[in-house]
Amino acid sequence: MRWDVVGLVLGWTIRLIALPLLVVAAYSTYLEAEGIEYAAKTYLPPFLLSLVVGQSLVSLAQNSDASSRVRDREAFASVALGWIPVVAVGSLPYWLGGMFYGPLELMAGEATFWEALRGLLHSWFESMSGFTTTGATVIDPLTSPVCTELVEDCIGSQNRSLLLWRSITQWLGGMGVIMLGLLILTRVLGGGMSLARAELTGPSLSRLGPTLQWTARRLWMIYVILTVLEMGLLHFLGGMGTFDAVNYSLTTLPSGGFGTSDTGIMGFGSARIEVILMVFMLLTCINFSLLHLILAGRSKEALKDEELRTYLLILLLAWLAMAFNLYRAGTNGGTEELAPLEAIRHALFQSISISSTGYSSADFATWPVFSQFVLLLLMIVGASAGSTGGGLKVLRIRIAFELAKREVLKIIQPRQVIAIRFNQQVIEERKVWIVLGMLSSWMVLVTASMLAISFLEPSLEMKDVLSVSISLLGNTGPALGAFGPTSTWATMSEPTMIIASLLMWLGRLELLTVLVLLHPRTWAGTD
Repeated sequence: MRWDVVGLVLGWTIRLIALPLLVVAAYSTYLEAEGIEYAAKTYLPPFLLSLVVGQSLVSLAQNSDASSRVRDREAFASVALGWIPVVAVGSLPYWLGGMFYGPLELMAGEATFWEALRGLLHSWFESMSGFTTTGATVIDPLTSPVCTELVEDCIGSQNRSLLLWRSITQWLGGMGVIMLGLLILTRVLGGGMSLARAELTGPSLSRLGPTLQWTARRLWMIYVILTVLEMGLLHFLGGMGTFDAVNYSLTTLPSGGFGTSDTGIMGFGSARIEVILMVFMLLTCINFSLLHLILAGRSKEALKDEELRTYLLILLLAWLAMAFNLYRAGTNGGTEELAPLEAIRHALFQSISISSTGYSSADFATWPVFSQFVLLLLMIVGASAGSTGGGLKVLRIRIAFELAKREVLKIIQPRQVIAIRFNQQVIEERKVWIVLGMLSSWMVLVTASMLAISFLEPSLEMKDVLSVSISLLGNTGPALGAFGPTSTWATMSEPTMIIASLLMWLGRLELLTVLVLLHPRTWAGTD
């Protein structure tokens, strides 16, 4: 392991966080309710920390011979380890700004040492949920000193700059902080493709242009344009306020799901807003390389993609099945009757959202069991590879299906040579086994996490434990039962929150990137 190379990548990554922190600090200074004193105590420490630590790592690496090409070993270590300091720095504004109990409440005598320590854990969880685009939150009267008995909207009562920072963490995490760093790192180091390959939930690994840096720039350009476009549509066409439009745009494109109030999208009760969100959520579930082809006028080529067709078919079947089930039940899980058009609207919204942002137009935790089961399956399948959506990804599910079909055919016709094809191209056996290893690792981790969570949280029901484990590893956000769209995750015990943070990290890096770190060869010498 060449630690100078890893240090250089980590240094650049940590330094990148300083700029958005500075932007949010400027916004906090501008707000009359916060001001320069609040901005200084909340954002100055993490800003200085990111600059000092990042610059120190870069300087140490530049003093050594870090000009050699990034190999797969360094790439996987850099990407997996890079999220830890980023999440740590990102958690400090929540802890210092009063979203959770912190040192200022401790010094003022408003919190005990244990409460301040738990506040640090809550801040870490919220930051990890943000950067991994999971969207699970622990902002709750149980955890936040802001949420007194007189406060009706706990999330909405938080300082606006903290809510903005919360949304920005998801926006940065959606495309991947490392992919943003490729714009810089490919000028400093070679091996940018290795870094991109380690950042598997980001854009497609296929180059769209002459260089990887050109590809990263083009994908980020698409990402920014879609974000700005959604802001305008939500504000001018949907009637959202400016602050809400900015935040929901920042959390839609990364498939994040953080909102600005306890009720989230349900609080707007607007079909127009939901239609706008559905369009952009659907775009986030499509491979960004295909979006590039569409924008380049090659839409016919993009529509031939087998993964896209499979995903749209799954979406259509899930939508129709849930709409019929809701219509047949006659209610939305509550006591009020559900009109046919309402059943169609909510079923469509949730079928798209559950593998994207996790936004909720209705409390699907109260839906009929069949609809909840369909949503659980959609959580597992997820979106397209190369999108910002979560889950196992349609591409992997499709390849696993083709592998199973091939093995059955080989039993019937042992001498026949059958190649697995996708998009009219033969998939290498090595890649097939990587997919199989990914799926196997996922099943093992879901089983292990279910055992751990059920042991630590004996009051939870089976559907709670199962949906939470799947939601965390798929970076979905809301789960079923006690952790549905109208609930927070604040009732979890401290050990469970630590496990949940680990699962979000594993899910964001597609499991194998993190599991590579467990192999002794990863930490071997420089050979």
